[in-house]
Amino acid sequence: MTTKISVTGLYKIFGDRPDAALDLLNRGEAKEAILEATGATVAVQDASFDVEEGEIFVVMGLSGSGKSTLVRLLNGLIPPTSGNILIEGQDVAQAKGEVLREIRRNTITMVFQHFALFPHWSVADNVAYGLKVKGMPVADRRERAMAVLDQVGLAPWADSLPGDLSGGMQQRVGLARGLASDPQVLLMDEPFGALDPLIRREMQDELIELQKTLKKTIVFITHDLNEALLLGDKIAIMKDGRFVQVGTAQDIVSNPADDYVQAFVADIDRGRVFTARDVSTDPVTAQLHTDSAEVALHRMETAQLDALYVLDGDTVSGVVTHRDVSAALRRDGPGDTALEASLITDFTAVDQGTYLHELYGPAGNGLPIAVTDAGNRLLGVVETQDVLAQLNSDTAEKPGADASAPAVPPGIPESQSQTPEAAR
Repeated sequence: MTTKISVTGLYKIFGDRPDAALDLLNRGEAKEAILEATGATVAVQDASFDVEEGEIFVVMGLSGSGKSTLVRLLNGLIPPTSGNILIEGQDVAQAKGEVLREIRRNTITMVFQHFALFPHWSVADNVAYGLKVKGMPVADRRERAMAVLDQVGLAPWADSLPGDLSGGMQQRVGLARGLASDPQVLLMDEPFGALDPLIRREMQDELIELQKTLKKTIVFITHDLNEALLLGDKIAIMKDGRFVQVGTAQDIVSNPADDYVQAFVADIDRGRVFTARDVSTDPVTAQLHTDSAEVALHRMETAQLDALYVLDGDTVSGVVTHRDVSAALRRDGPGDTALEASLITDFTAVDQGTYLHELYGPAGNGLPIAVTDAGNRLLGVVETQDVLAQLNSDTAEKPGADASAPAVPPGIPESQSQTPEAAR
């Protein structure tokens, strides 16, 4: 993958004596002591990270953690005290004047929380503002604005005023304006923070869908961990100007770096973080036309499985259970029983990215869940007990939690939480 943003050793200290403050910081002094000694405020300290092309890199932290200062450093709105910020190979930290303006016009763009739309301009003119600054002819920028408005579902409102639109629609206009200049990097500073919860979730889903097509490199700032976990390919958690932990949503929820991160993730719904990929196992299978019922039964017993999937070549034909195959063999006798006689063709198949909360219902039907690709090829199998183990792996850590009696999500019979051999 191509690295779009590379930040190393980035510091920002506000005040008249940044060098003195930086010296104290390097000696291990706390921010409070530095403020008292120098009057300087340490906003960002020793931030180093890379953002790959097409990645959503989410920076999450509470108010005062330094996340908004960080995004303004990336855009060159404020200069760093020290460090390097390479975007497309250009060092924003050193860029000034026309060079910095060119970077902002052609490489990076900002999407803000409070829209910042011109109230007396039409939606299309607002979207085309950056193109106007670049000197694009009127007809060309209108065409580009309409194309981007169509992407975000606002083409019918192109000639409306921003005041005629809802908050969520206005934020879409802000997003469209950012996309109009076709930037390499989008910097999004709490863009959905001013929206009510329902509209906010709609905008999050819309950004995810747009990203599938646009594949932009995005740095997304938020104070909401659920939003970070939903959107981020990688997540950086900030505290007191420092990165406490950087990783995927699964990394952070499974292995919090310290008590600070642990407190954030304690009440997270793991079913909306982990996917079928995270809990699937390599499948034990049988071939429909070449393997007998006896072979399938032997494989299930060897692997201690209640069921296995049956393939026709590379594709999935169905699933058979230990109970059904055993009954067929008792009824028809060894050698005379075709595997097809016990085949269940009504089974659940999901892709690798399906979240576990979407598997609650299917996990309750007693059959393993097939994880398949677009060609119906079997990539893995999700067993009910593996769903439960992942969803309940945090309860044992919580004070007062009874690890011997984990909660079973709605739709999953308690009997399904038994081991395969116990349930057989």
